[in-house]
Amino acid sequence: MTPVEILFPLIFLVLTGFVCGKSGFIATNQLEGLRRFIFYLAIPVFLFLNMYRADLSQVASTEIMLAFYLPVATCYFLILATKWLVHREALNDAAMWGLGGTYSNTVLVGLPVIIAALGNDAGAMVFMIITFHSALLFALSFLFSSTAQQSLITTLKPLFINPIVLSISLGLVFNAVELSIPTLMQSGLDWLAKPAIAGALFVLGVSLVQYSIKQAWQSALLLSAAKLVLLPIMVWGFANWMELPAEHTAVLTLMAASPLGVNAYLVARQQQCAQATLASSVVMSTLLSPITMSLWLYWLIP
Repeated sequence: MTPVEILFPLIFLVLTGFVCGKSGFIATNQLEGLRRFIFYLAIPVFLFLNMYRADLSQVASTEIMLAFYLPVATCYFLILATKWLVHREALNDAAMWGLGGTYSNTVLVGLPVIIAALGNDAGAMVFMIITFHSALLFALSFLFSSTAQQSLITTLKPLFINPIVLSISLGLVFNAVELSIPTLMQSGLDWLAKPAIAGALFVLGVSLVQYSIKQAWQSALLLSAAKLVLLPIMVWGFANWMELPAEHTAVLTLMAASPLGVNAYLVARQQQCAQATLASSVVMSTLLSPITMSLWLYWLIP
């Protein structure tokens, strides 16, 4: 499949959602119900089943985890140090910039692209990696942007009861201890999981209506460049240095090349810093990602 064939269905679904939201065809109260079904039911079931059926011997690798998280952490601290020490930004704002340059919208964008390009087996590697994605980056951002009135446990608690983290962890446990799920139950769960990817992309499109790039478009463009270009180059280079197989390198790079996830903006809003920059970056990086991901697909997929 060509990059156009891989990306067009995803772009089409996001654009359809955006048009429905912009025109008022999907009202705010309707979006909330749809979002809850997709993110609290369909996607968790989808992730659970895929992790339950994954060949853990192929995806559970220390080298794979290091090849992704070491460049991610390096990029985070590089951006933070640049904004704090060079540009003299406040440390809490610099921390949000670090988060904005490294937090990927893997479930909504990266995962569909990876599965379409490399198949379901490649998706299993994604599930293993994203289990710790939010916990690491949100914890770092909290540590550098917190105030005395905030509690680390209170702030990070939602991460550990997150339906995505829980569903992947539960699927991993079922897989590891070889717990059997009856065929009829698996069939029912498969049907429940079918709308996960399409629904998530549609909801992403509708949600983009709520954000704007007008307030901080210059900062958003710079941060989007870090997220869509700098981070995937670092991950690709590190994976090659570690001599990972080509398919593993492709998966890690495409994960890193995914646009900024909206949860990064929610953290910025909670910490009350760099909110306009991250809100604008969510939209801009999402709009630019089809171009950059097309280039990466041409480069990575024979």
